[in-house]
Amino acid sequence: MVRGDIEGMRVSYISCGAWHTAAVTSTGKLFTFGDGAFGALGHGDRSSTSLPREVHALRGLRTVRASCGVWHTAAVVEMPPELSGEFSSGKLVTWGDGEKWQLGHGDKEPRLVPSLVALSDTTNFSQVACGYSITVALTDTGKVYFMGSDDRGNLGSSGCSKTPTCVKGNIKNSRIEEIACGSYHIAVRSSDAKIYTWGKGANGQLGHGDNEDRNIPTLVEALKNKQAMRVVCGSNFTAAICLHDWALGADHLNCSGCRNPFTFIRKRHNCYNCGLAFCKLCSSKKSLKAALAPKKNKPCRVCDDCFSKLSWKKESRSALESAKNSREVIHLNGNELPDKDIINRASFPKLARLPSFDSFRSRNCNHDRGVFKSQCYPSFLLGNSTRKSTSGLRMVSRGSSPPSRKSSPVSSFTRNSIHTDLANPELLLDDSKHSVESLTQEISLLRTQVEDLTAKSQVLEAKLERTSKRWKEAMAAASEEAEKNKASKEIIRSLTAQLNQGRGKGPEQSTLPRN
Repeated sequence: MVRGDIEGMRVSYISCGAWHTAAVTSTGKLFTFGDGAFGALGHGDRSSTSLPREVHALRGLRTVRASCGVWHTAAVVEMPPELSGEFSSGKLVTWGDGEKWQLGHGDKEPRLVPSLVALSDTTNFSQVACGYSITVALTDTGKVYFMGSDDRGNLGSSGCSKTPTCVKGNIKNSRIEEIACGSYHIAVRSSDAKIYTWGKGANGQLGHGDNEDRNIPTLVEALKNKQAMRVVCGSNFTAAICLHDWALGADHLNCSGCRNPFTFIRKRHNCYNCGLAFCKLCSSKKSLKAALAPKKNKPCRVCDDCFSKLSWKKESRSALESAKNSREVIHLNGNELPDKDIINRASFPKLARLPSFDSFRSRNCNHDRGVFKSQCYPSFLLGNSTRKSTSGLRMVSRGSSPPSRKSSPVSSFTRNSIHTDLANPELLLDDSKHSVESLTQEISLLRTQVEDLTAKSQVLEAKLERTSKRWKEAMAAASEEAEKNKASKEIIRSLTAQLNQGRGKGPEQSTLPRN
């Protein structure tokens, strides 16, 4: 529990920066605490505080929102009528570091206390978000303003914005309802539940499927039909909360599988994978891999189609694992393949049941020059374990594309693919080259790891040697102290004995006659 002046108050909004925190209470008071460098706390100085302190410059005003950047802070406050006339809500105040014009006052001077950003009296703000050196604010009419610069073009221009500037581009005709700001990127949510992002994209935080920067608001296509409800930004990532597209309208009345209407007897059940409504007969199976399962370790009801898809994924994964375990080492020259007895047929029951399997299994693949001669085996039996192939049956497969979801790997083996591969012996040489290259890369990687481990072991040995030396020194010192203690005890014992002897002679001497 956070103590101090804020204790016992109801907090309605909170914002965390890299080095400081701001909290808004339900009564409109603003408290800040943390590192006060550049005056980011707004207390009129650069001192830090470990307990929440109220920002006295905003007393008499009602703080609605606050946002912490790295070294600056911004807040939306409601002005009383006697100070702002008719328009009394949604004014923007900023303070802290202004090196990149992120305070919006037209200069680089820092502000130690909250300062009002000069803008039209008719412009009222409802939200504000701060990045590393940028500030973004949202008006009550759904327009986005930005100020600051990061020399990356994040703010919609190659330069910077010394004062609040309205963002145009793809959101010019949209009403924005929520804004969020990372270190160097911005995300907004429109009234039609769409997400737009722009700025730095080096870590994929823009959500456009690449690492490219964007200098104008760009629609996130992956969330276009997801009904986004919230959007937030971390320093270099973005997250959005979306509504799941459940079955609506007439789909609630009929089973999505058999299309029979739901009745008192034919009850409706939802599939925990696709979310559609089904009757009991069409959704009688359960799976542990349902996407909408409330508990991951508990099987949930799914429809027949989803059950088939989830089962196929499981079988494909197990087939690939068994193929990987049974795959034998191929000689680097590419001229030898493992003998057919080496391969465990028990791991391929589906392949053994094919009518054409026994026919092509016993064939010999003869090279035109008579160099290559061996048994023909499926590609997933002989290929590299780190690569998957979907091109049919090959002698040694090195394809890098993932297996197709539409067809089983077994069903893709045809006689045409067999003859095609046999007619192209160059593929085998290419596969051998790829095998050599991959093995070389693995060897170099292992060497690097060995060198790193060797260096670490040397460092640990040196530390161990120093520790052993200190331990020996400590033991020697302890032995020396023990000898000293032993000698001291002997001296004390001797002195005690002499003292006892002196006390024994005293009475005898006192009985002698006096002269």
